Amino acid sequence: MKGLSAWYIEWVRKSLPSPFSIAVIITFLSIILALLFTWKNDTEWFYPVQVALYWERGFWDLLDFAMQMVLILVLGHTLALSPWVDRYLNKAAMLCTNTPKAAFWISFTSILISFFNWGLCLVCGALFAWKVGKHAKEHGIDINYPLIGAAGYSGMMVWHGGFSGSAPLKSAESGHFLESTIGIIPVGETLLSPMNITASALIIIIIPLVFYYLGNKVASSGPIRVNLSAKPYTIKEDEEKPLKIDRSRITGTITGVIILGAALIKMGGELGAGALTFINLNYINYLLFGLALIAHGSILSFLKAATTATKGATGIILQFPLYSGVMGIILYSGLIDTFSGWFLYWSNEVTLPIFTFFSAALVNIFVPSGGGQWAVQGPIITEAAKALNVPVQKIIMAMAYGDQLTNMMQPFWALPLLSITRLKASDIIPYSALIMVAGAIVYIGILLIF
Repeated sequence: MKGLSAWYIEWVRKSLPSPFSIAVIITFLSIILALLFTWKNDTEWFYPVQVALYWERGFWDLLDFAMQMVLILVLGHTLALSPWVDRYLNKAAMLCTNTPKAAFWISFTSILISFFNWGLCLVCGALFAWKVGKHAKEHGIDINYPLIGAAGYSGMMVWHGGFSGSAPLKSAESGHFLESTIGIIPVGETLLSPMNITASALIIIIIPLVFYYLGNKVASSGPIRVNLSAKPYTIKEDEEKPLKIDRSRITGTITGVIILGAALIKMGGELGAGALTFINLNYINYLLFGLALIAHGSILSFLKAATTATKGATGIILQFPLYSGVMGIILYSGLIDTFSGWFLYWSNEVTLPIFTFFSAALVNIFVPSGGGQWAVQGPIITEAAKALNVPVQKIIMAMAYGDQLTNMMQPFWALPLLSITRLKASDIIPYSALIMVAGAIVYIGILLIF
């Protein structure tokens, strides 16, 4: 497995360009496909220009979605850097006295947090693994540090089925870009459906147990040679002395309480009416904003952590307009009808969710953003679902399951974890690949049963 892992990492490093370059390649590929399959009249010499205009038209369609994705990452990351989380992880790290225990609790924590926010999960899992490694190194505890790192990353295999999942939360929002096609799909039919609750329960039980089993089977990785003494992240200090209002814990805490209070009042009103339509990306971000302010206390601490967290959002900011342009070409050129026809030709009401799952798993290798993937793939799979009378909510979750699964073999989202833990991708992928297989069995079984 180690040889296979090394070969895979080397192939990714040498063969795949940056995620932004991949977005550019996909843009040109969509233009070529539109010209091949939607250019109906040879006399329309200006049609290539028209396709380019479709791209420009779609380029700006998802600006609000892009901002929602930026906030859900930045606010989750900011919360992960708070004193609250730091104190919990310090205490939890002292309980991880051997590899099986550490692998179990780190994976359990990472997966549990991923149901709430993927940015929080990614950073917390990495920090937990780093703290366990640091504690083990300082106290001479023999552990397999790469396995611990893989456990910290495991939450990224389940995030899209949680309350920061791009596709299910966007579909629940009034005015989303597919509302005219599929309407508004409440989270009660996706994230809180019996199918997803069952899948989530199985994953949070099975994956930590698999890690515990692996922890008993694998040998120690030997002494941890990387430097774990320094903090794995830096928060820039202010050159000028901040004002008292910025340093005061009262200001930030009161602001956070007001935000959180308003969110809870809205929740109470909606639940009292028996509705769940309030749960969407805006609501989750609103909750995170209030929680992050309360967790940091002072506005100064919140802003410093947010500044550090914002660095990880560059890819989303720059890539989303490109994927939005690709969506514009697919929708406005009629290419969606061609793609949907291919799905319909090879699928029926039973196999469409499985094909959607595998296609999403493959697309995720090249489009590592779940939100970007929903923008490109969403119109196609929902159109096919409508034609075959397959519940759209099931297709949304099938795409979500496939998208998150191959994160275990996709080094892109592992970069923050690798930076924090000082591990290499080739260290964790032998273990994350095994977890991916276990996850695939669970998700395929769920899609066939429900």
